[in-house]
Amino acid sequence: MIVRYYEVFGWGKFLNSWVIGQFMVRVFDVGRICVKTRGREAGKMCVIVDIVDDDFLLVTGPKQLTGVKRRKVNVKHVEPTQYKVNISKGASDEDVIKAIEDAKLMDVVKQGVSPNLYLIPTTQ
Repeated sequence: MIVRYYEVFGWGKFLNSWVIGQFMVRVFDVGRICVKTRGREAGKMCVIVDIVDDDFLLVTGPKQLTGVKRRKVNVKHVEPTQYKVNISKGASDEDVIKAIEDAKLMDVVKQGVSPNLYLIPTTQ
């Protein structure tokens, strides 16, 4: 279920996720910068362009900026960050790039997230 923070809590302070009882509520809204956690684009940043339904989002990198092309993704395969850009619903890739530049988040989006890889010692 996609929940906007103002619908649940009724006040303007935003936190990335809340724990309510045993359920963690993740907040997805248009313009939120997320990290893809699954697939060939895992670890790369993307921007939510549209909310399709409770289970799917339309995201874009844009491709020339981060390598993530515009596609529909499952909400279980993205993790929201604290960053947000001001775009309208269904914005084009050019509008998204301009909004990222205006928010001064170009370095954050290009960098992405590197996975923590741990070496497991083996015995021979």
